[in-house]
Amino acid sequence: MSDGTTVRLPRLIGAGRALDMLLTARKVAGSEAVAMGLADRLVPTGQALAAAVELAHQIASFPQIAMRSDRMSAIRQWNLSEADAIALETELSIEARRKEAQAGASRFASGSGRHGTVGKD
Repeated sequence: MSDGTTVRLPRLIGAGRALDMLLTARKVAGSEAVAMGLADRLVPTGQALAAAVELAHQIASFPQIAMRSDRMSAIRQWNLSEADAIALETELSIEARRKEAQAGASRFASGSGRHGTVGKD
């Protein structure tokens, strides 16, 4: 049964690394997975769920329309020229700019930003 691994894996980490993994069934350690772009983060053993929940809370705290439009732009840009991809990014950001930009600018001006609040540990 095909699950798309032979298509997705080379696109994610490159053909050479993907073929090495596919043809040898070699296990990849966490540090190597991060180094090759197969994983984004490495956490201590037993801490994956807590780290995932923390990341989910962080993502959920961001302006959702902007985050979803950025995600969609990143996904849909692959088969477009750079100019068309930037035009799509602009189009997808219209709703976020209309609904979320002013509130975000106000929070930033008051000392809050993407990385928390000024003075917060």
